[in-house]
Amino acid sequence: MKRFLLCLSVIGFLVIFPLLHTTSHAAGIEVDNTLYAELLSRYVKNGVVNYRGLKNEEGKLGDYLRVLEKTDSKALSRNERFAFYINAYNAWTLKFILTGYPGVKSIKDFGTIFRSPWEKKIVRIDGKIFSLNHIEHSILRPQMKDPRIHAVVNCASKSCPPLREEPFRGVDLDRQLDEQFRVFINDPSRNRLEGNTLFVSRIFDWYTEDFGGDVLGYFLKYAKGEFKKRLEANQSNIKIRYLEYDWSLNGN
Repeated sequence: MKRFLLCLSVIGFLVIFPLLHTTSHAAGIEVDNTLYAELLSRYVKNGVVNYRGLKNEEGKLGDYLRVLEKTDSKALSRNERFAFYINAYNAWTLKFILTGYPGVKSIKDFGTIFRSPWEKKIVRIDGKIFSLNHIEHSILRPQMKDPRIHAVVNCASKSCPPLREEPFRGVDLDRQLDEQFRVFINDPSRNRLEGNTLFVSRIFDWYTEDFGGDVLGYFLKYAKGEFKKRLEANQSNIKIRYLEYDWSLNGN
């Protein structure tokens, strides 16, 4: 009898344990973005960064970066990990700018003739030190395979898509990505239609393969209002031209 009860106990454990493990995994781990949320809401308005104010709270930004540094990115769900790396890219870019502020006028000021600023190893994650380029081109683009990435990573320049005023979160990520891509597409300072010529951000030229070579298709999908109507009415005749990129700082 004892042997029979022991067998039942073992069988019960084997049945229940995977369920417990799945529930735990499904619940997932969420990164604490509280500090970053406070800084973004206070110092970012309509994509413009108040670097002067943010400089006064550089210590708080550093505290948030340490939160990211201590996070095991491999333990995160796909969407939470996606959001984690977007936030890491943007937060470390802000930190990068602050290291030279107020003297810095562009992120390119940190580069040299031999090395771009995006190649400098400044990002601390999972016990390693990465460059911003590594996050974008070795993690976000190839692993997530979502062209909306290009509307959410921010290089601290005026021609970049605007920095969102809140952190990205795994639970809301799809909505946030859609919103930011739509904001980017419909911003006439970055993309506009003049007659049959669609002037678009240079981003669509640099990363045309990420958009499957169908830049116009993305504009037709995400454009709004009169802009969308004009695109649809003239889509067979539209020619695309790429705008010059303004690398000056996206703030004051």
